[in-house]
Amino acid sequence: QTQLGMTINARNLELMLRRLAALPLAEAQEYSKKLYIVTGDIAPSLIRYTEATDYDRFTRLNLQRQATIFSKKYFQQSGVGRSPAVQLIFVTPDADIQAAAALLFSSSNASHSQCLRQAHLMTAKEKKDLFKTAFQNLQAHDAALRELENIDLQFELVMSASCFAQLKRHRMATVITQDYDPGLGVTIPAAVSAIGQQKRFLEIINKTHDAYEQIRKKAPLAAPYVLTNAHRKRVLMKLNARELYHLVRLRSDGHAQWDIRRLSEEMLKKAKQVMPLTLMLASGKDCFADLYKKTFPCI
Repeated sequence: QTQLGMTINARNLELMLRRLAALPLAEAQEYSKKLYIVTGDIAPSLIRYTEATDYDRFTRLNLQRQATIFSKKYFQQSGVGRSPAVQLIFVTPDADIQAAAALLFSSSNASHSQCLRQAHLMTAKEKKDLFKTAFQNLQAHDAALRELENIDLQFELVMSASCFAQLKRHRMATVITQDYDPGLGVTIPAAVSAIGQQKRFLEIINKTHDAYEQIRKKAPLAAPYVLTNAHRKRVLMKLNARELYHLVRLRSDGHAQWDIRRLSEEMLKKAKQVMPLTLMLASGKDCFADLYKKTFPCI
């Protein structure tokens, strides 16, 4: 359990109450009722529709049932299998050119099609000079230009519960998750291995798996409660290049927790391979000064 402080408007509170009431977990339904008791009289004309709807109650459940049928049909031979920790599965085509076109558009009176054509015709040096102009006065605390929001990236990630607890704080992104899956293994902290306790750690994990399977047979919804912060889930994350700058600045910083720092660094590595100009100054906050000097050696 934990304590939570929350600031919320009436519209979002109403939605939260309705969504909690629709969840199959008794804990969530109980919390919806308790939260309504202490808030319902504050703005009764605004907090009205708090009962679970069929859409919220049954849509996910029906999709899961249908997905199970399809999985049995199409994955029966090869299996679903494990995934790499970080996969860049979609990126805006010609990302650097698209970003250059957006920079030209906001800085001229030309149409977007004209700017895009110009970006295609520019030499490599001209494009690099354009981006360097955009980033020349950027400092470690500045947000990247809004034009970078035109560039989208989508990652498939496999991460621990501890890592996800930090990643989900980045709200300017679309985050779609699966349930925690013991089949994906666990993330073992380097500190555990460093003191020679990896074997003991895995023994505890195996006991956890045994308990998980026993509970899952009788109460599937309760089984995840016994899993640890080391257990993993798959996450589909879509964000734009501007938000990636923000995420990396915080999560690739030397002060960030090691698990999400490793994830962030791998995300940035893969993204820079396909848009090196757009992500010219993307780095952890502690590395920004060195990267800036390397990019602008004469300043």
